[in-house]
Amino acid sequence: MPDAHALAGKVALVTGASRGIGKGIAIALARQGATVYVTGRSVTEGDYYLPGTVGQTADDCDAAGGKGVAVACDHADDAQVEALFAQLRRDHGRLDILVNNAFLLSDDLIEPGSFWEKPLSNLEMWDVGVRSNFIAAWHAAQIMVPQKSGLIVAISGYAATTYTYGVIFGTSKTAVGRMSRDMAVELKPHSVAALTLWQGLTMTEKAKDNFARMADKMTASITSQQGSSTEHPGRVIAALALDPAIMSRSGGEFITAELAQDYGIADVDGAMIPSARATRGSPIWQPIA
Repeated sequence: MPDAHALAGKVALVTGASRGIGKGIAIALARQGATVYVTGRSVTEGDYYLPGTVGQTADDCDAAGGKGVAVACDHADDAQVEALFAQLRRDHGRLDILVNNAFLLSDDLIEPGSFWEKPLSNLEMWDVGVRSNFIAAWHAAQIMVPQKSGLIVAISGYAATTYTYGVIFGTSKTAVGRMSRDMAVELKPHSVAALTLWQGLTMTEKAKDNFARMADKMTASITSQQGSSTEHPGRVIAALALDPAIMSRSGGEFITAELAQDYGIADVDGAMIPSARATRGSPIWQPIA
């Protein structure tokens, strides 16, 4: 692991960080001394059925040794996203890491039913999960390109190649990988990297709730995995941001557990998370280099 101040002076933005993977990534980056902007729609406890707010995540980033900045932001609202990046410019004039994590999971995600039996409103997963990634990256690139440095990370998973939860979910996760790959092509001349992480089972608040209520509805390919903590992918992202050869990875899709092994990164409990490549599938896109 990098030392506790390895990301001091760096500015990161993690979208969808009120709870779950986003919160864990934000805290992991803060542990390395970064200033981390955290966005989400949950401002007050009770806004959502699970605990967590952007303010609490920012406080946890402070406690971890970095600096947390909470910004209430609905990533389906372009004006709110524009205001977020305007605030970043005013406050720091730079951005070193963007983690596109925000994803609007439908309430019936793991309920039985085919795509034509579920409401068209589930297309919100494309709005916040694909379109929102592009918009955040569009704003981030306008900061990173002039500074000739930066890392844009999209969070995806094995659903990009293996049927998981449904048509919209899988299509969305596949799309972000291709988006990152093509962004990498255009960002390469400016020394800005873009890549995708395939995150396996992560023990978020939602995952724990789902296991408690409806584990019998989940496929064995998911329930048989060794889940990671929410901070595990953040540790990997910190290592990527500090890697002097990061451009050699730009454009690729990477299984988080495999990158962790490459960098010698264990989970918070000391465990090495295994890759599920053999049972769940292999990434599509390789680095453009």
